[in-house]
Amino acid sequence: INDGYDSIEWLADQPWCTGKVGTYGISYVGATQWLAAKSNPPSLTAMAPGFTASDYHEGWAWQGGAFELGFNLSWAIGALSSANWAKLSKDIGKNPSDLEALITAKDSLAGGFSHLPVKDMPHLKDGIAPYYYDWLAHPEYDDYWKALCIEESHSDITVPALNVGGWYDVFMGGSIRNFTQMRKNGATEQARNGQRLVIGPWIHNGTPLSVSGNVNFGTRSSSLAVDLQGMYLRYYDHWLKGEDNGVADEKPVRIFVMGDNQWRFEDEWPLRRADETRFYLHSKGRANSLNGDGSLSQEMPGNEPPDVYHYNPLYPVPTSGGGLCCDPGFMAPGAFDQRPIEERQDVLVYSTPPLERDVEVTGPVSVTLFATSSTLDTDFTAKLVDVEPNGYARNLTDGIVRARYRHPRQPAAFLTPGEVYEFRIDLWATSNVFKKGHRIRLDVSSSNFPRFDRNLNTGGPIGGETDFVSALQNVLHSGEHASYVTLPVVPRE
Repeated sequence: INDGYDSIEWLADQPWCTGKVGTYGISYVGATQWLAAKSNPPSLTAMAPGFTASDYHEGWAWQGGAFELGFNLSWAIGALSSANWAKLSKDIGKNPSDLEALITAKDSLAGGFSHLPVKDMPHLKDGIAPYYYDWLAHPEYDDYWKALCIEESHSDITVPALNVGGWYDVFMGGSIRNFTQMRKNGATEQARNGQRLVIGPWIHNGTPLSVSGNVNFGTRSSSLAVDLQGMYLRYYDHWLKGEDNGVADEKPVRIFVMGDNQWRFEDEWPLRRADETRFYLHSKGRANSLNGDGSLSQEMPGNEPPDVYHYNPLYPVPTSGGGLCCDPGFMAPGAFDQRPIEERQDVLVYSTPPLERDVEVTGPVSVTLFATSSTLDTDFTAKLVDVEPNGYARNLTDGIVRARYRHPRQPAAFLTPGEVYEFRIDLWATSNVFKKGHRIRLDVSSSNFPRFDRNLNTGGPIGGETDFVSALQNVLHSGEHASYVTLPVVPRE
């Protein structure tokens, strides 16, 4: 925070600077822009933070109470450790084993994900990523996180920002929250009205690409086709040079609508015209796998039996695409066919019949799940999927909730085995047109590994356990326990 303030004011004091400073950067450098803005350097005039979070706790190190193992470990070993390579190379004569250990850690990253306990990762040597242990030691939102929380400082920030994100980005939720909360709580009218949001079908830092995962969204989805660089330059020209170039009059939101594969301007986010529509889970008690009898409809369920599955932490549901970072060799981000995942008996699959018309879903997505577990603590996951007539099942967005942290930012509250609880799973957001003949699908399970750490179901300290128990899960969809996914359905013109 202080370094950002000092750097900005130093730049403003240079003879070649007008005294107005704009910042730019993505990912970690997007977050540091927001942290610098918290201190209100007088010369900071505009920002362009991309693909970044609004909170180092929720949506960065943790999500829904689960540890972002895949991101945290791959970032520590694969991304940030590269800064140590040059240093260790210079000292190779003194410490040849350190460099060799780092190389070995990088090459064997995938195997490290399964190591227990999580707090004792063999590939993380002291000094390479000490913050990894700090993050793991603070699963709850406490003073450690409050000091770094961007959202809690939005009301202190006085400058406009051009926020850029991707539907398949690990920080997509944060990009949206920075925009919406600054529009609402920014310290000045200029800061509130000057917020802009651009979201493409992109993976983390993947703006030039038209391919996310193994799905090609067409050439117009690329940042080159939409001239993202030109957006940045026009934004800076307006705020730093005072040019009247139309930036102030443009609609604040620009999104890529998947399915239609078109860009669209919007007046706000979320869209006021979107109708929050509940699609209820149904089955005859056999929704397990792609071949089960699970279904989705807007009709309330009657007296239906629950769906039952076993979650064994030794055999977790593997991660398949989504908002991932930072090692595509081990965890490829983006859109993939989910059918191999949906063949598992520990994945519940609920689908609508083939749609009779196009259905657009644009906005926040959430799942309300009524469930029981045989254990003191466990996880529930949900994934929204677009199913083509040929069966190809493209993931759109997903989320997780750790049972002990089902009440956000509250102390842990463990389960009573067999008792019914309500769980809300935040799937962040999407913009997708489910085409006529396609099906809307929801996958429910209890793991998404290694994106998230495995819940070992014992109720023990997170990161410190080696023992585990299997959990018997019951997902209810009957009477007062009607489980559903809430989709923001946008009327088609």
